[in-house]
Order: sequence, then structure tokens, then C-alpha cells
Amino acid sequence: MKIVRFLQAGHSQYGLLEGTQVRSIEGDLFGQWKLGEKQYSLSELTLQSPVPPSSLLCIGKNYQAHAEEFKSQVPVAPILFIKAVSSVLAPNAAVQLPPPELTNQIDYEAELAVIIGRGGKNIPEADAFQHVLGYTCANDITARDWQYQDGQWARGKSLDTFCPLGPCLETELNPDDLKIEGRLNGSVVQTARTSELIFKIPFLIHYLSRGMTLTPGTVILTGTPSGCGFARKPQLWLKPGDTFEVEIEGIGILKNPISAF
Repeated sequence: MKIVRFLQAGHSQYGLLEGTQVRSIEGDLFGQWKLGEKQYSLSELTLQSPVPPSSLLCIGKNYQAHAEEFKSQVPVAPILFIKAVSSVLAPNAAVQLPPPELTNQIDYEAELAVIIGRGGKNIPEADAFQHVLGYTCANDITARDWQYQDGQWARGKSLDTFCPLGPCLETELNPDDLKIEGRLNGSVVQTARTSELIFKIPFLIHYLSRGMTLTPGTVILTGTPSGCGFARKPQLWLKPGDTFEVEIEGIGILKNPISAF
């Protein structure tokens, strides 16, 4: 099932996407819910991020080729960092670039995101998928100059609008071998398959839940393929007027224009 979240009469509402129509959902998406009677045309709706994340847990250098373009060793354990939940951005909404005197090296990162539906702690790897509500596309936008200057990643990845999510939540998907593609102004800049992940989704859920409760609504960004702008020659930074798309097989296309602050 493809589930979307949208604004209706000033309130957030979930709905089941059926072709070009959206049927309302009544109840708690993370608990008991049922289909309602109201129907809407998708083209008339303003989509929001598929869920309002309770937290954003992110994995770095989880594709070997991406680790190599950092000129670093392949990680022996998942590299965890966080993004502020205030960085979340809806599909089709504009990424707001900060003033250039703050940062001018803004990079893209196409990723598969996992959304936790049933919370847990110390989750066995064999049970991990029982805790997953579904999957969506993400763009882990990064201020590279801040990342390098700070010696840690959270601040440079947490600026407002730096975490587009969407367009929908896909609940019936095998994430083991999906094509993931990042496109800048229609040109492919990143491509890989999720089978290339160094640390697979069940292990990530197990690893992150060791001693730390994963609450319903936790979003896990699983890592980005190679092809990021910082590693290109010449380097390729996002600029006003650009459009970036993340497409993941079985989910759809997350599209966001880039604008000045």
C-alpha cells in the first residue's frame, strides 16, 4: 500500500493512494486504522512528509563506493549521526539554501528511508521487519563545509529544509534489492541498488535498538550511493533554480526545487 500525508482544511490527514485518487484513513496509522469514505484527487492535495518523524537516525558511508569517494576505509560498524526533525521538508516544497556567507557547499544525497511502525528496544535481527511500517525516499542534504569544519556531521545536515521525505510511505515492499537514483536537473548523478548496502536494514534496526528505544515514527536514513557533488571534478553544489529528484524502485519520485533563502 502507498500511504500519503496531506493537508486538508488546515489539518494533517493520512490517505491511501489508489492511482490518482486518495482515500481517507481514519484512526492511528501506528495503531488501529481503517479506510474512510472521503476521496480526493491527488493533483489537488498538498503533500506533507509521509510521517512527522519522532527522530531521524542516519547512517554514513553505507555504500562502499561512497566510502571510497570520501577516501576513507569501509566502516567496520555503522556510522550513526542525527538530523534535526526540524529539517524535514515535504515533497515538491522548495529547499531553502542558506545565505552564501553562512555556507556555500550544499550537497545532495539520495537515500532509502525506513520508517519504524512498532517501537522496540534490543530488537533481534530476525524480528526487525516486524517493526517496520514502510519505506520512503529521502534526500540527506548536507552543508559540506560545515561538516568538515565541525568535525561532526549533525549541524551541517540539520539546517531547515535539509531533509526532504516522500512522496509516499510504501508498506508492501521488499527493500533488499531496489534501484535508487538521484537526478540533478534531469541528469543522473547517483545510481545504485540497495543490495549494495554494507549494513543491511535488519542489522541496522538491531544495531540501533541495542540499549536505545526506537519509537514509532523513527526514520532511519540508510546511506547514500557514490556520485555526491563534493567528490566530482569540478565539484557540483546545489544552487537556486536547480531541481533534485530521488527515485526508488517501488516507491516513486521525491522532487524538490532549490531556492535561495
